[in-house]
Amino acid sequence: MTEKEMWNLYTKNNDVKNKTYEAWCFGGDASSANKLANLVLKGIKTATASAYKLYEIEKSPLPSAGELSIILDCDNNAVCITKTTKVYTCPFKEVSRNHAFKEGEGDLSLAYWRKVHKDFFSKELKEYNLEFDENMLIVCEEFEVVYK
Repeated sequence: MTEKEMWNLYTKNNDVKNKTYEAWCFGGDASSANKLANLVLKGIKTATASAYKLYEIEKSPLPSAGELSIILDCDNNAVCITKTTKVYTCPFKEVSRNHAFKEGEGDLSLAYWRKVHKDFFSKELKEYNLEFDENMLIVCEEFEVVYK
């Protein structure tokens, strides 16, 4: 289903106050994007994290509670719609076990989260000639599936 088809079905059947949304897929490769979208669809993944520095570079606003997103797979098919419930920033080294668990990846541990995200953020930052730093700010976002 396309993002527009999913959005139209969602707004037709729900009282939607916020008529805007962002459509996006999780970063990394196609396999990761699909795997993470599937974890969201199953209700296992209820959080994500991104590098604050990239929001600054791209002059993009941070996500905020109440925003709606259409999660896409690697082929830009709509998987589900999520609503952001909480957004906060903290240094990478202070991301909590609870947040790592909510991300729903691997063995759900903080150690796994740190390894995978250090690799991911290092790769992302390298594109801007920046280096990963454990003190760098991370945008932690929590969400719930509101339509699938």
